[in-house]
Amino acid sequence: MKRRKFLTSLGSSLALTSLLGNSSSLRAKEKTEYQWKMVTSWPKNFPGLGTGAENLAKLITNLSNGRIKVKVFGANELVPPLEVFDFVSKGGAELGHSGAYYWKGKSQACQFFSSVPFGMNSQEMNAWLYYGDGIKLWEKLYDKFNLIPRPAGNTGVQMGGWFNKKINSVNDLKGLKMRIPGLGGEVLSRAGGTSVTLAGSEIFTALQTGVIDATEWVGPYNDRAFGLHKAAKYYYYPGWHEPGPTIECMINKDKYNSLPTDLKLVIDIACKAINLDMLSDYTAKNNLALQFLKSENINILKFPNEVLTKLKEISDEILKEISAKDEITNEVYKSYVSFKEDVEPWTDISDKSYLDIR
Repeated sequence: MKRRKFLTSLGSSLALTSLLGNSSSLRAKEKTEYQWKMVTSWPKNFPGLGTGAENLAKLITNLSNGRIKVKVFGANELVPPLEVFDFVSKGGAELGHSGAYYWKGKSQACQFFSSVPFGMNSQEMNAWLYYGDGIKLWEKLYDKFNLIPRPAGNTGVQMGGWFNKKINSVNDLKGLKMRIPGLGGEVLSRAGGTSVTLAGSEIFTALQTGVIDATEWVGPYNDRAFGLHKAAKYYYYPGWHEPGPTIECMINKDKYNSLPTDLKLVIDIACKAINLDMLSDYTAKNNLALQFLKSENINILKFPNEVLTKLKEISDEILKEISAKDEITNEVYKSYVSFKEDVEPWTDISDKSYLDIR
């Protein structure tokens, strides 16, 4: 009996010691501070996109009570804007802020997590990402690159772009050199134009000097900030190529997994909050910028229906073609298209019908 009591007592002591040790370890981990870097594809503090990255960094820092301190580097401060993916993947920075369609060279599937021509708008995209298979497939795609993706902003439906000549028919697209990345660029090329991928900071000079004939960027809020209205006189809508472009926060997987659970949640929640905040910012500021552009006597024109119909036809063909390239792209394509088809009837009967009568 004495021996049994002794062993029981010893077991309890060991359990208590282990518990206290674990608690101390947890407390020590809770006090650990992480100095993180965020690289972006945008000029430092550029309205909307650049400030969105800054807001995300501040929110992560504040929500973590300073346990994760994030310093933001704009495009070209640490790496060029189109090298953000590789830099974060290799651990050069813990966080990246960019657009997934820039990485189509890694996989055609990346583009579906940014924006698809004639595809889902921002509200539908968020529904697919958060309540469909979107984020799960995005994580699956980025896993082999040692990255974890999170939606971290949206600009809403964009404008169709700035042109130095009128677009009256599909023939006017032939030979047109236009800065337009992602799937939209592939559609333009198939229509007879030439798509060019340029970082935002290079657009104005290229358009002004005639290196390109046209460009899309975002919308009035950002286009005014770059002064694009001083380089071209025709401003077209709608943004058929980017109806609901998601901005991404990519996180180095090793660094993310090294965090305690509560700090992982801080990053996830901060990204979700900024995703909403950026869309609200663009909705408010685009209108103000549009009024300014109208006062500058810019020609704001709608693409002819003939042009939009042809571009949509080409887009559908391209999407089917790239879906056959590999298993993951096909899986993402099927999920995206299926969700779009399921959500469209509600969008038509709710938002679209209301906007038509408003």
